[in-house]
Amino acid sequence: MALVDLYNMKGQKIGTQELKDEVFNIEPNLDVIWRYVDYQLSLRRSGTASTKTRAEVSGGGRKPWAQKHTGRARHGSIRSPIWRHGGVAHGPKPRDWSKSLPKKMKKLALRSALSQRFREGNIIVVDDIKFDTPKAKNMRQLIENLQLKDKKVLFVLPWKKPEYEHVKLSCRNISGLKAIIADNPGATREDETAVRIDGLNVYDIVNHEKIVLTRDMVTKIEEVLG
Repeated sequence: MALVDLYNMKGQKIGTQELKDEVFNIEPNLDVIWRYVDYQLSLRRSGTASTKTRAEVSGGGRKPWAQKHTGRARHGSIRSPIWRHGGVAHGPKPRDWSKSLPKKMKKLALRSALSQRFREGNIIVVDDIKFDTPKAKNMRQLIENLQLKDKKVLFVLPWKKPEYEHVKLSCRNISGLKAIIADNPGATREDETAVRIDGLNVYDIVNHEKIVLTRDMVTKIEEVLG
């Protein structure tokens, strides 16, 4: 098994954390990583761009001038795409950009992205990260303790609980930082502890230089992807 240092919130090394090779130390498949990122970005596209064809623009009910003997080019309608204010030829119409990806490819992409970051030495494991209140000051102190200042950092949190939601909110106004809650969506809307679930994903992993995981998060990742 691979080993990484285990830290506390003060940045002190308190031990080591084992990482399963089949999750964090495989040969990264860059093609599958690209496919997953393309899949994610495609889901974000609204597909609402729309233009009017010559059949949809107003006007042009009659022939603008006679076919012959005017000395000008022949035209049948002012709605033609070659006219100003005419219809658009081959313009965009509303469409569904979403794609599908097999579950096995999604898991392989996640393992590949995590393995790539591990091989670069960019995975950091912290015993736990909890804030009593959402404060950017607390997050800046944590970043300084872990020596991650001026880095793009992704915090991956395990549970949908207020103390983790406070960590997520503390990142909002700090450039380069993002925190996601990777819990499985199970809480109902009436549950007071329910918060928005983000989920671990490849795009966030490849878009951030450093990945900070809690010890519980490592266990959950290995359970799902192992």
